[in-house]
Amino acid sequence: MPWDNDGKDPWGKSGKGSNDRGSRNQGPWNKPPKGGNNNTPPELDELLRQSQAKLKEVLPGGFGPTGIMIIVALAFVGWLATGIYQVAPAEQGVVLRFGKAVSTSLPGINYHLPYPIETVLTPNVLSVRQTSIGTNRRTGQNESHMLTGDENIVDVNFTVFWRIKSDGATDYLFNVQQPSVTVKMIAESAIREVVGRSNLQPILTQARQKTEEAVFVLMQSSLDSYKSGIEITQVQLQKVEAPAEVIDAFNDVQAARIDQERMINEAHAYSNQVIPRALGNSEQIVQRAEAYKESVVADATGKAARFTSIYNEYVKAPEVTRERIYLETLERVYANTNKIILDSKGNGVVPYLPLNELNKSTKGQK
Repeated sequence: MPWDNDGKDPWGKSGKGSNDRGSRNQGPWNKPPKGGNNNTPPELDELLRQSQAKLKEVLPGGFGPTGIMIIVALAFVGWLATGIYQVAPAEQGVVLRFGKAVSTSLPGINYHLPYPIETVLTPNVLSVRQTSIGTNRRTGQNESHMLTGDENIVDVNFTVFWRIKSDGATDYLFNVQQPSVTVKMIAESAIREVVGRSNLQPILTQARQKTEEAVFVLMQSSLDSYKSGIEITQVQLQKVEAPAEVIDAFNDVQAARIDQERMINEAHAYSNQVIPRALGNSEQIVQRAEAYKESVVADATGKAARFTSIYNEYVKAPEVTRERIYLETLERVYANTNKIILDSKGNGVVPYLPLNELNKSTKGQK
């Protein structure tokens, strides 16, 4: 050592050959260390004598064979006690024998072979963890920007809630090195695949729940294939919109689409109103035509039947039938005209009593 050449310690004090007890006990700041009598450290021999005295009080025989056996027995019992462990209600114990998982244990007081033969790990299998995608902007990566099936860029932020399976603690501890990172990578891969198969408009509107379900199924199948021991409980979309760089143009497109949908709905409403009315009018015209047709056909059928019956009577008595037809025709022709009847022998007008006119006058007087 460098200070051995001149016989001084590192603080410039005399080392070997010095009879000054106080100088030997000075510290680096010229102060004696605390402890011992008169602020001086106890001598090693004194400490050993005190320890032996206390041990003799416990073991009257000193360090004889009996004392050694008692010490060994106590040490062995303490070593066996290292195998006692407790598992909390939300945890599951995984017992390792020389680093290899051999069994699992339920919550409560349990025991395994003493250390270092067996050890135990107690992961929490009930707490729900969450991993967010697209919310961390400090990384400089656009992990939330995704390309849809119709070649549009969409900004998607979502959260995945997951936990350890009730029977998957061993897989969780030994099959996945960084579970949170693994869940995040699988979640990002799954959402990109689902969005890449979909068009932009459904994702923004009515297909949000379908998107969450598709990501949930795809993530769980991937984690199960890795035997990760992880269970996905929920996938929740937080934000789905166009990137900030094109949000104005995107809003214009959305407004135009909304106007288009409104006009289409108004056109459908108008057509739904006009078409039934036109169908009702056409049906009414058809029914009127059918009724007129039936009435004309029925009238013609009646007239034909009447003509047939007259013809049959005419065949039987031509003169009488002819006279009858002639008189009925005259009756129809002169029914509403003023008539003057002359005598066929040239005697002038035939007097007659106008019974119809008299009846009308009598009714008017009443």
